[in-house]
Amino acid sequence: MVITVCRLYDVYADANRVILLLEVSGVPLSDISLISNNCDTWYRGPAGSNVMPSRKPGESSSAGPRIEGAAIGAAIGATAATAASLITLLAIPDVGPVVGTGWLAAMLGSMAVGGVTGGLLGALTNAGIAEEDAQVLVEGVRRGGTLVTTRVPQETAPRVETLMNGNAVNLAERSEIYRRAGWLAVDPNAPPYTADQVRCERVLHAH
Repeated sequence: MVITVCRLYDVYADANRVILLLEVSGVPLSDISLISNNCDTWYRGPAGSNVMPSRKPGESSSAGPRIEGAAIGAAIGATAATAASLITLLAIPDVGPVVGTGWLAAMLGSMAVGGVTGGLLGALTNAGIAEEDAQVLVEGVRRGGTLVTTRVPQETAPRVETLMNGNAVNLAERSEIYRRAGWLAVDPNAPPYTADQVRCERVLHAH
């Protein structure tokens, strides 16, 4: 039986590191996916085009240019030459603009093309994630986070979960923080966070 394991990260670099660990541990690249908030346009290269210099989430533009397409591609084991074609830029109803790679991004892209509703919340619950957890995961991405999602055989799930737990968000604690501020559930009609709001969220939850 194959199950889906998801972890949310406040810092893109932590998600990137986890993907590399999963790859080294033998998880097939086709079973790994990343969805990262792009409200502050940290990644600006259209999929399939030449990748434009950009910056890591939370970094100022003075940090210097980076080829983010190559960085994201490397995170899932791709070469720089193919990285751009693996990246999907999406506007998700319950989140806003995101950068995505892997199977979940492809699923979201197909949903958008086909006019299927449900967004990221629907995709996660359809993949077997409990709705209570999926609600917090989606809101976390909406507020600037990065989601790593992995499909694994049930017998290897404990090992994969251990790899993914490093620097991951504690969903119970994060849910409580959100609810104390008045959040109740994912609202597909809520406006995306602005770049300033995303930066504030990242500072709030910085390690």
